Parts: sequence; C-alpha cells; structure tokens
Amino acid sequence: MSIVGTRVVRTEDPRLLTTGARYLEDLRLPELQGAAYATFVRSPMAHARITGIDVSAALEEPGVVAVLTADDLDDLPEPSAGAEPLLAKDVVRFVGEPVAIVLTEEHYQGEDVAELVSVDYDELPAVVGIPQALTDETLLFPDKGTNVLAKGGAKEFDDEAFAGCEVVVERTIVNQRVAAAPLEVRAAAARWADDRLTLWSSTQNVHGVRDELTGRLGLGKEAVRVIAPDVGGGFGAKIGADRETVVVGWAARRTGRPVRWVETRNENLMAMSHGRGQLQTVTIGGGRDGRVQAYRLDIVQDCGAYVRMGGMLPFLTMLMATGVYDLPRVETAFRSVVTNTTPIGAYRGAGRPEATAAIERAMDLFAAEIGMDPAEVRRRNFVAPDKFPYQTPTGATYDTGEYAKALDTVLEAAGYDELRAEQRRRRERDDPIQLGIGVSAYVEITGGGPEAGETARVSVHPDGTVTVWTGSSPHGQGHATAWAMLVQDELGIPMDRITVRHGDTDVLTEGVGTFGSRSLQLGGTAVHNAAVEIKERARELAAEEMEADPADLVLDLESGTWTVRGVPGRGVPWAQLAERAGPDGLSADTTFATDQSTFPFGAHVAVVEVDMETGRPRLVRHVTVDDAGPVVNPILAEGQRHGGIAQGAAQALFEEVAYDEYGNPVTATLLDYTFISAAELPSFELVPMETPTTVNPLGVKGIGEAGTIGSTPAVQSAVVDALGHLGVRHIDMPASPERVWTAINEARTAQ
Repeated sequence: MSIVGTRVVRTEDPRLLTTGARYLEDLRLPELQGAAYATFVRSPMAHARITGIDVSAALEEPGVVAVLTADDLDDLPEPSAGAEPLLAKDVVRFVGEPVAIVLTEEHYQGEDVAELVSVDYDELPAVVGIPQALTDETLLFPDKGTNVLAKGGAKEFDDEAFAGCEVVVERTIVNQRVAAAPLEVRAAAARWADDRLTLWSSTQNVHGVRDELTGRLGLGKEAVRVIAPDVGGGFGAKIGADRETVVVGWAARRTGRPVRWVETRNENLMAMSHGRGQLQTVTIGGGRDGRVQAYRLDIVQDCGAYVRMGGMLPFLTMLMATGVYDLPRVETAFRSVVTNTTPIGAYRGAGRPEATAAIERAMDLFAAEIGMDPAEVRRRNFVAPDKFPYQTPTGATYDTGEYAKALDTVLEAAGYDELRAEQRRRRERDDPIQLGIGVSAYVEITGGGPEAGETARVSVHPDGTVTVWTGSSPHGQGHATAWAMLVQDELGIPMDRITVRHGDTDVLTEGVGTFGSRSLQLGGTAVHNAAVEIKERARELAAEEMEADPADLVLDLESGTWTVRGVPGRGVPWAQLAERAGPDGLSADTTFATDQSTFPFGAHVAVVEVDMETGRPRLVRHVTVDDAGPVVNPILAEGQRHGGIAQGAAQALFEEVAYDEYGNPVTATLLDYTFISAAELPSFELVPMETPTTVNPLGVKGIGEAGTIGSTPAVQSAVVDALGHLGVRHIDMPASPERVWTAINEARTAQ
C-alpha cells in the first residue's frame, strides 16, 4: 500500500513542540560570538527632505560600535536607476524608512543610542492613498513627472462591449492594504571572514537572498553563503532580501564584526512590506437569463513609497481577471501609483486574491440586479469541463477544471437550500440576528514565474539512511514530512530513516524557494524524480550483485529490498547497494522545470450572523472545496487550507493597515491592527475533491494560497447578503461593525 495519500503525522512537530525550533534569534553559533547588535534609525515622517544627520552624540555613548548612514555606503556599487536606497539619503518617503544603522555591544543599548542620532527633516506634503496620488499635486519622484509609475492593459476601454447588455452594473471597490504579520518578525545575522560573507536570514528563499546580496554588495556568488534556520512564517513578505537584511550584511563587512538584527513588532507592522492595496472598478453586463456578456476590470495599485512588487501584482490580477467564468468580452487595465506609505510586496496569493475578489463581487452585484440566486448565476457562466485546456481572454491556459462540480459539492455539503430557508424565516420575523450566506468560486495560478523549476538531491548512504536536500524552503508547510513520504513511496525506505535538509546555499548551490504555491509540484517532483533515478541505478547494481537480468529485479517496498522476480528468498537491501556504489552512496541531483503553470480551483460557502442592532458580523460556518489535485498528505493539505481560510476571512472582517492624513501609521501595534485569532473563527468544514493535472508526474497543484483566495469574497459576500433584504448591495472590506451598522442605518433611512 502506498504511503502517499495517507494521514501521516508531521515529523517536524516533536522537535518544534519539545526542544523547540531554532529561529534566527535563537542561534548561538561560534561564528556569531562577539556579534554587534543592529538597531535601525527610522524616519518619523512620511515625506521629508533630509537636511542633516548628526551622529556625534550617539558615538559618545558606552557600547557603541558604529553609527552608519547613507554617506558610508560609498564602498558599494552604484545602484541602478530608480533602485530603492539601502538607507535614505536625501528624501524619506514613508514612516519607518531606515535612515541609519546603529551597532552596539548589547541589544538593549541600541534603542537608546538610536534616539541620539539627530536627523534634521524639512517636511514635505504627504501623499496618502490612491485618490491623492492620482492628482499628482505632490510628487514622490519629481523627475518622473507623475505618481503613476507603471501602467498596462487596454489603452482605452470600448463601451460597445456593453451595448447589447440588458443589465450593466458598475462599482468601485476597495481591496484594502493588509500586513503579513508573521509570528517571527524579520531577522538577520552576518559574518565577514576570509573575504566571504555568511548571512543567516529568516527567509523563504536563500538563493534569492544570495543573489540579491551579490548584486547590491558587488560580490561574486562564491563569496556569499546564505543559511535559513527555522522560519516562523513568511506569507510572501519574506521572499528575497529586503533593504535591512542587505545593510546587515554590508555592516558586517564594513566593521569586521559579526552583526545581528531582529526587528520589533512595531517595526514589522510599520516597515515590512504590506499586501493587497488595490482600488478596483468593476463593470459587468449581461442578460436577465443570468448569462454575463461583458466584464471590465480597471485597477489602481498602491505600490507604497517604492515600486517593489506593486508594479507586477496587477499583471497577475489582470491575468486571472475572468476567474472560473467563460466570458465573451473582457477588458482589463491597471495603473500603479506611489504613495508615502510602506511599500507593497507579495502577500499570500499575490495578485490572484485581488482578481477573485473583483469578479466574485461583480457576480454578486449582477445577481442582485437581475434578482437571481448568486449560486445559479455562477453556474450559468462556468467554463465547461469539455473546454479544458481552456485559453482565457486574458492569456492564461487553464490545465484542468470541474467548476460546476466543485460548486454543487460545496452547496450540498453546506445544506445551501436549508440555509436560504432559515434566512427567509429570520427575515420574516425581523430577527435581530440576521443570516448571511456568501458563495464564491475561484481558480488560481500556481507553480509559475520566470524560474518555474526547483532542485533536489537525494542520497542513500551505506548505512541505509537517506538525506534529501531541497531547493524549496519551508516555513511551516511540512516539507520534511512530504518529501520523506515521496522517497519512501518510491524506494521503500522508512520515513524515520530519511532526513530532509534545506536552506543552505553551500550545500545545494542552486534553488528557487517557497512561494506562489510551488513547493510540491516543483520541489516535490524534483525529489520524486531523484528517487526514481536512484531506483534505476540501484536496479543495475542489484543485478550485478545478484548476477541477474535487471529486467527480472523488483523492489519490495514493504521490506525495502531488491529481489529476483519469482525468487522471494533472496534479496539485497539498500544499505548493501549504497555501499557497493562507493563511499558517497547512491545519489541523484535533479532539477524539475516546466513552462506551464497549474490552476487549482474550488468553491466556498460562508455563513455569517449579523447583529442588526450593533452591526457586528460573526462567521459561524465556513465550508470549502479546494481542489489541488491528488493529496500527498491530507494533514498537511488541510493545514494549508485552514491557514489560508483564516487569513482570507481576516481580510474580509478585521484586518486593515491604516494611515492618518499625514502618513502616520495608526495600526503599527497588535493593539491597533486587528490580527485574527481562533476565537473569531468557526471550525472549518473541508470537503475533498481531486482533479489531477498533466503538468507534472505527481498530478499535483498548489494548495498554499487557495484558502485565502476563496474565503475572502465568500465572507464579504455573506456580510452583504445578510443585509440584502434592506437593499444593501456592497460593503467594503473589512466589514467592521461600524461599517455594517452604518450600512444598516443608511438603508433603513432610505426606505
């Protein structure tokens, strides 16, 4: 019996729950003895000219190793035009932007010394929010002549697309800025010795960090080693090396001292890249029979102060704009603007949740306008199963899909008809607690990108144990369990004899990392392929050992021994073959790459109760189908679904990064930023469904972001639906009690 598909308990957990993980702040290594501690001096202003920096008072304090500013970066290569500065020099563009770095002998000294660094600022008007950025009254980069630093899609919209529609609905909606807020904040440590930089980083991809360091510091690849210890969450915001990490590496080289840095939670919420941040105008048109004939999505992306991923995210939103629907006419366009706020980066789903939120909101608005059940409207517009592979009007090629089946399955599991009946009963008696039912259907793109590949090495040692090295970089996903399962399934070597290692550019010199729900389909396939290569080589060695024809040999997966077909009494174990192969055992290095993405899909039903007197919404049920193909380990897949659903529901109900009119963050602590907890969530009801892909030999698709993509529009829709009988058609996220209460009272006043 294959171990793949069974509920194997995570092998990582005993260590995490007993001796504990070794996060970056926990590292006590000989290489880091005598390390100086880094504290960043950050701008208290959103937009200002720097007219002077005086570090003299700080340098006089006990325990100060160095105070370094942008003027000290003169030993680095000239940055490329438009590159984000490592330390602000002439202008600061958001509250929290690093201006200087203080190095002290003890960690506790840093904050006091940083306060003694005197920075003179000449305040400039702050650009806060997309509408203000579009006016171009104040420019973040005057030489550009505009705050719109990227645009794409249709140059002009054609209103003829909607000319034949019986019904046309248009709405501008907000996909608000949110914080990644990983439980482990950003951290780095660095050592310069023997003309080589070793950097420890809490990151999702050590090879990407290495490559960024080599470019910014002017070093060759051979002169940089990057190591990732255990990582306590990333959610996209820990892809690559942010500016602080690069500065830590540079400071170690500059001073000749090891340097350690761990940010505070306040710094994390203020300065780590945020996610989402789109203003979307949707226009949808069609007939009263429920068929949609035309759809338009106009996006304005808030990049924050610098164009990081904000210039790319709208491309993913446009690519996935049509969702699961077969739409005859589609138009998309975007503009990316800069504002005096923290830069936007990747956040769980990165562009795809924004696309789903837009089309699902549009479908609800269309359904309400024509008076049709929102589930039925979706069903009438799905891409039919016989159309796959399906080429969308926006250029994506969906591999496989059963969209109507997913919707029907989740509706049945949720008891949709009875939920609607209960909703009618509450409305008829004017119950103070009204019921809302939200439906969403989604498709997302996974395993893509310019480097759609991953590396692996598998070695069977002479003692019969196995080591797996992977270019994927786990931060909670369960790679050690899944990769060991794949190897056991192929080689018959028990999981407890398999060790999985990751996160060291010296051990595995090339790799890509973990983001975009790519790990299993690319990294896992690379491990699988390496195991297959080892098995074929072992077949030849076993044939030599047993003086038999290789074609007559079979691998007994139960015992992990090679036998001659029909001669069960004689067998050769893996240890013997590995010893015969030489002192290094049996090894295979592989890279699995594909130029095709996969497209997981699913459907969600969210049920909320809304207190009509206070406006408080409460999520009471959440039922989902998330189809990512065959499941290697249901425990791991369900864990990813749980986390994704929670983050998606959090955006719909609670989370929002906010600034005042001067660009000051007002949600820079967990007292102010409404981070979701288990207390605000029901137990999720997960319905299985598996539709394999042909893109990789495992048939798998990505699952890491699916829950986030499907849950947000379902929960938002449920809140709006609870007020539908009052004529409410839309409430922007997060659907806070204040916003819901306002919508209730405005609707009642209008009646």
